[in-house]
Amino acid sequence: MRFQGAGHIAIAALRILPLTTHVYALNLDINNQESIKDAGSTAAYNMMTWYKENGTDNPGFISRSWWTGAALFLACLNYWHATNDTTYNEEVSVGMQHQGGANGDYIPSWAVGVGNDDQMFWGLAAITAAEYKFPNRPTGDTWLTLAQGVFNSQVAPNGKGWDTTICGGGLRWQKEIWQSGYTMKNAVSNGGFFMLAARLAWYTQKENFAVWAEKVWDWSTAVNLVNNKTWEVADSVREGTGGPNGCSLPDHTRWTYNYGTYLSGAAYMYAYSNDTKWLNITNNLMDALFTTFFLPQHGGVITDWRCEASGECYKDANGPLFKGLTVSWLADIALIIPSLAEKILPKLEVSAVGAANSCTGDNQNLCGNRWYGGYDGQNQMENAISGSQMMSAIMVKFLGSSSKPVSTATGGNATSDPSAGTRQSAAPAPLPPITTADKAGAGILVVVFVAE
Repeated sequence: MRFQGAGHIAIAALRILPLTTHVYALNLDINNQESIKDAGSTAAYNMMTWYKENGTDNPGFISRSWWTGAALFLACLNYWHATNDTTYNEEVSVGMQHQGGANGDYIPSWAVGVGNDDQMFWGLAAITAAEYKFPNRPTGDTWLTLAQGVFNSQVAPNGKGWDTTICGGGLRWQKEIWQSGYTMKNAVSNGGFFMLAARLAWYTQKENFAVWAEKVWDWSTAVNLVNNKTWEVADSVREGTGGPNGCSLPDHTRWTYNYGTYLSGAAYMYAYSNDTKWLNITNNLMDALFTTFFLPQHGGVITDWRCEASGECYKDANGPLFKGLTVSWLADIALIIPSLAEKILPKLEVSAVGAANSCTGDNQNLCGNRWYGGYDGQNQMENAISGSQMMSAIMVKFLGSSSKPVSTATGGNATSDPSAGTRQSAAPAPLPPITTADKAGAGILVVVFVAE
């Protein structure tokens, strides 16, 4: 979507610490494991320097944009998985469980106006933790419980989950009618739900999750969010005319992570089912991703050109996260479908070199937004997160089969509470007044955090 999760009103400030210590310059030899680990350590340090828990009462909360916490913890999980460095594990563990909330569905009581895409990213962080055998907390919800909680919440036909009242199905971008993106059904929410269902099918080896993944895929192709002839992935549809199922024609704006969600979901469906249908879909989507975003004019480096060239990614602060997520999903695909590794690795290698060159700003370990042409001066938390994701992703060339994401068939811990996401929740906080800014445009997501 147009910078998913972009807008926000928040009650706590993100504490930004000075970036003046640790390793200066991100040197990288893509053929040397220790060099990649060193670069990964530098990138992860940079990333975590921006993060500071808001005291002890709300760990994992990032005021800049709530879903960014999920992206940060995903990067931490990938860093730990790639390097075995446990430096940040406790912060990740505490924050991820805390943000799950009392209902175990990543809609904590202090958040009003969470979008389906925002919630979904936290669910993906939880299933990633389960797949990597990240230790569960001694008490509270397991990572599998939290992933299932998000799934249960988004399946529920309660007006906030799967919705057939317009376009014949799909998830709305936003859950609440007062939010400006409520009428949209966008690719990242639905592609992310597809991926989450597929990964739950893979992890639990249970068919009900695969049935839902098929359902989301079929709906997405029916309304042309995904064109299964050209393999273009659009951005969104909405109630209207001109398209199928009573939808508008798709918004054809291109984003890396829209492609990445559907691509990863298809790969996990193949890993689960061994059905060549899904392998063919995976290959077609991967080719489309590479053709669309790994462009010769950028040296073959992955680029969200829609906003990077203009600087809009940097201004919005969400755009820089998209390609980092996408390369992390490519790395996982190389592990779960080893036959595709030789197709994926050259693309990751070129982008990793570009990212390393962009993370040498001001003779410090500062990452830029664009990964081509060196450091661009656009230093912010989201760039650091994606830089870390890239360094972890390139480590896949050194990871053996023992690093493959697990399922219950290969050592995964299936302990969970299937009622997560359907438990009786506390009464929600009152809705804030809708301002003129809230109504300004469908491209702005408002996430409101209410002070306790």
